[in-house]
Amino acid sequence: MPRAGTPIWADAMFADLEGAKRFYGEVLGWTFGEASTEYGDYTEAYADGKAAAAVVPPMPGAEDTPAWCLYLASPDAAATAEKIRENGGQVLMEPMQVSDFGTMVLARDPSGTVFGVWQPGRHRGFEARPPAPGAYCWAEVTTRDPDRADAFFGAVFGYRQQVMQDPGEPDQDFRLYNLGDTTVLGRLAMHPKDFPADAPPFVNVYFTVDDADRAASRTRELGGQVHWGPESSPYGRFAVLADPAGAVFSVLDPETTSGRTPRIEDAG
Repeated sequence: MPRAGTPIWADAMFADLEGAKRFYGEVLGWTFGEASTEYGDYTEAYADGKAAAAVVPPMPGAEDTPAWCLYLASPDAAATAEKIRENGGQVLMEPMQVSDFGTMVLARDPSGTVFGVWQPGRHRGFEARPPAPGAYCWAEVTTRDPDRADAFFGAVFGYRQQVMQDPGEPDQDFRLYNLGDTTVLGRLAMHPKDFPADAPPFVNVYFTVDDADRAASRTRELGGQVHWGPESSPYGRFAVLADPAGAVFSVLDPETTSGRTPRIEDAG
């Protein structure tokens, strides 16, 4: 099992499930399994024939809030839920066992970011791996209250934190969340010049593509939006997109890199 706090799965709720499948099939190249009617039509997406994510119809009352949810691994979902409460977070869905697949929790950190916890059983999480197109490759906690987010995620999951300092982006507040020597998540502070005032905090989930420009162009053609980019970086060429329902996600071509790696220092 991955270490506690490692991203392990991602899914999103869509009122138009067939529309979501068409969109992500076109942009990310996903194929889809049969809907699991006994689990609310939960439908797995596959990249190169391997589990990459899932789409599902919304729960009652959540029809107008499509968003991607990232799940973090836990060996004991109930214990993690208790740590979430102890550190000022909110448990939105109590630990729920999903047959023999595993146990899930939905939570919100004190800065308002919604995320999930997954204690794997038979479902072990992501099977598709980069550089396969459509595979999960990265995620960033994107928040207006970075200090509270840093304190919370550090306490609950034990992340060692580092500060990324990019001379080309002097106003950017970006941290890396590490488990040992492995970086597993980023944390980006929402700067007013880059985000509308009414934009909620969220986890920005990245999927691998072999051409970020083509993914952005196809997103526009299919009725989605391009919020940022495509732009090259030392880590690859990326774009921040939104599907036609409004769910934000990002794509990354890790093979197309540009520029110098920013300086990284341990957080004080």
